[in-house]
Amino acid sequence: MNILDKIVARKRQEVELAKAAVSIKQLESKAYFNRTPFLFEDFLLDEARSGIIAEFKRKSPSKGIINDRVSVTEITNAYAAAGASALSVLTDTDFFGGTLADLLAARAANNIPILRKDFIIDEYQIIESKAMGADIILLIAAILTPDEIENFAELAKSLGLNVLLEVHNLDELQQSITPDLDAIGVNNRNLGDFSVNIQTSFELVDQIPDEFLKISESAISHPDTINELAEAGFDGFLIGESFMKTEDPGAAMREFVSKLS
Repeated sequence: MNILDKIVARKRQEVELAKAAVSIKQLESKAYFNRTPFLFEDFLLDEARSGIIAEFKRKSPSKGIINDRVSVTEITNAYAAAGASALSVLTDTDFFGGTLADLLAARAANNIPILRKDFIIDEYQIIESKAMGADIILLIAAILTPDEIENFAELAKSLGLNVLLEVHNLDELQQSITPDLDAIGVNNRNLGDFSVNIQTSFELVDQIPDEFLKISESAISHPDTINELAEAGFDGFLIGESFMKTEDPGAAMREFVSKLS
């Protein structure tokens, strides 16, 4: 069993516990459930912004603790001020040190789109994401069937949420495309062993239909890489560890953005 298998097995347990603790009716009664999500495309393609989806992540299975000394409110505020087009907030607890409280805090403090970064395997999590103030959900092709991706994306769109599909190779991409997606992200990290290879993005960019926003995720640590990815056809760039591993992630992002062409 690899890391991804362990995460999904644990996630199934978590979802059942969440369903027992908070009903769908209770989720639908929360204030954010009636909020209209921001349109991802409007912010990602805004020339006044950087195209960066800046991630708040305390730890990872491969790196252990990355940064557990900072405030989600302060860091996400700093990311937004530095020109982030969107925020990514990890809500997985066991493997990434995140919580739904982090998502709520980021939502209360920011007026740009927020991606709930988690391992979605059940419709309940999509309704939960809307109730907690997310604008974008992540569907990971490696852990879902094509039918699940289609059904989950349709449900998300019915709630007004934006949908980012994450793929790691051409097979996943070809099997997973469905009309209700807004964006397709190429994760340069192998979720089986968490190794990274930026070439994955360059190999897949032309295979992504142009009607979808194109996102490169992970393994981005230098402004020149973003410039090259943008020239290749990517619209957005998800960056987490490069900023979070510093003492001041917001300052690290400001310096990074200042070097973009």
